[in-house]
Amino acid sequence: MRTGRIERKTAETAIEVEVNLDGTGTYAVSTGIGFLDHMVEQFSRHSLIDVTMKVEGDLHVDQHHTTEDSAIALGQALGQALGDKGGVGRYGQAYSPMDETLARVALDISGRPYLVWRAGFSQMRLGEWDTELIEHWFHSVAQAAGITLHVELLYGSNNHHICEAIYKGFARAMRQAVEIDPRKGGTVPSTKGMLGG
Repeated sequence: MRTGRIERKTAETAIEVEVNLDGTGTYAVSTGIGFLDHMVEQFSRHSLIDVTMKVEGDLHVDQHHTTEDSAIALGQALGQALGDKGGVGRYGQAYSPMDETLARVALDISGRPYLVWRAGFSQMRLGEWDTELIEHWFHSVAQAAGITLHVELLYGSNNHHICEAIYKGFARAMRQAVEIDPRKGGTVPSTKGMLGG
C-alpha cells in the first residue's frame, strides 16, 4: 500500500492528512471551509485516492492559512506516498466537462514543481470560500508534491461548475499519473533514473 501521513502544526493551523494512492476514493474531510471540503472530497472520489484531512485553522483571521496549509500537507502526503515514484505512469491528463463548462488539466509527477493557471472566476466567493484562494491551493499542492501542473478553463460561465470541473480534472489526471504500470517493472519513469532536480 502506498500511503502517506503528514501532521503539520504552526501558530496558524493544526493539520492531519492521510492518503492512500491505492484506495477506492473514500474520504473524511473537515477543513472548516465547506466549499473546500467539497472540492477535496471530489478530488478523492474521482482520483480513487483515499483522503483523510482534519484541519483546525485561524478562520477568525481569514481563510488563507487554512487553504494554503491544507494544500501543502496534502501535497506532502502525496509525495510521501509516491516514494521514489517507481513504476508510476507519471503523466496524466483529463478533459473535464460540467454542464456548460469544460476544463483541461495536464500534469507530470516530475519532482519539478510548477503551476500554469489559465482560469478565473467572476465572483468573489463560492459558498464562504474566497475564489482567489483556489489558484493558490493548486500552487501549494504542486509545490509540495513536486508536480508540474497545467490548469486551463476552456470555457464556462457558472463559477461552481468551473471550480468543480477543475478539481475533477485534477483528480482524473492524478489517477492516471499515480497508477502503477506493470510493464515498467517498478523502474523510475525517467532516463535519468530519478525524478526531480
